[in-house]
Amino acid sequence: MENNIRNSNKSGIKDFFSINDLREKDYQNINLSPNEHLALKNYDRYRIAELNKQKSEATFNNKYMQLQVMANLSPFNEFLKEEYFL
Repeated sequence: MENNIRNSNKSGIKDFFSINDLREKDYQNINLSPNEHLALKNYDRYRIAELNKQKSEATFNNKYMQLQVMANLSPFNEFLKEEYFL
């Protein structure tokens, strides 16, 4: 079973760890794998870079909400892709 599997049944519960799940693990002093640490680091860099690009308060708020959704609903493996290495 992979380290990113949360629930392997068909209950409708997500079956992966998100960035926010990894943060929770880290706050609880549960050891993270090197890839989990890297995903957190990449997400944080990406988040800051994206927010810094915004030119108005409205676009900033919209991007902030999008990033929150990504952190909650995307598998952390997404942030291991090259496009998130900044």
